[in-house]
Amino acid sequence: MEQLTGLRAFVKTVELGSFVAAGRAMELSASAVGKAVARLEQEVGVRLLQRSTRSIQPTAEGRLFHERCRRILDDLDDAQAMLSHATEAPRGRLRVSAPIVGHHFLMPLVPGFLARYPEVELDINFSDRSIDLIEEGVDVAIRSGDLRDSRLIARPLQHFRLLLCASPGYLARSGTPLAVRDLAQHAAVRFRHPDSGKLLDWPLDVPEEPRLRTVLACNNIEAVLAAALRGVGIACLPDFLVQGALADGRLVRVLDAHMGPGGQFKALWPSSRHLSPKVRVFVDWLGAGLPGA
Repeated sequence: MEQLTGLRAFVKTVELGSFVAAGRAMELSASAVGKAVARLEQEVGVRLLQRSTRSIQPTAEGRLFHERCRRILDDLDDAQAMLSHATEAPRGRLRVSAPIVGHHFLMPLVPGFLARYPEVELDINFSDRSIDLIEEGVDVAIRSGDLRDSRLIARPLQHFRLLLCASPGYLARSGTPLAVRDLAQHAAVRFRHPDSGKLLDWPLDVPEEPRLRTVLACNNIEAVLAAALRGVGIACLPDFLVQGALADGRLVRVLDAHMGPGGQFKALWPSSRHLSPKVRVFVDWLGAGLPGA
């Protein structure tokens, strides 16, 4: 318990900037907080804080240690909250944010979830806009890509691959690319991220992205799919979105051997909040229902 107190004292001091503020948050004296941190530094054998008369700042080692300690303490708090809520039925409004394309894999799971947890009200916002979960009061977000917000906890969900696809009609008119360099002679239909305005890179196994002749850019992946189906050009699309069109021949895969690894969706929620029963059962439901989770 003494070591745990030291970890909490250290994390609070880094986040609040002083022993006085950390002590106030922990209901301890500033002296007790300082001694707890000093004992922790002695145990780990590394100076974690740089102290001066004006401020307390983490050392380089302290910054790294702080991130790990905060995650450990968040996990411990969530575990304690889970035990305290063990007999509590999931209920209330659950705010979920998911990418627009997410309805393809999320909506099939919704009826079963609502039947199993009738006291939960799902409020799902499908949008490709980046959001701040904490500021916007979102309980769970489903996203792909790197986790850049250290205030969030992530649980891996469904894997996916990105495929280059075109309609048979387009390939009949323009030919089928046999090498990555051939893409320069083809029309590209591309997804533009609505926040950054950047075009989605095509994950090809080449040192540099090939020169692409973009004829259409859309900030909605469903519109990119629609354009590919209508023969506008070659598009890069997730496998779960095009599986039906590939199966019935409306789209054809090209340059498959040159496509790099795919991505993975994750469920994200704020680490500063206890994992409430409604969030816990929803994330568990996603994990059990999505392939590759």
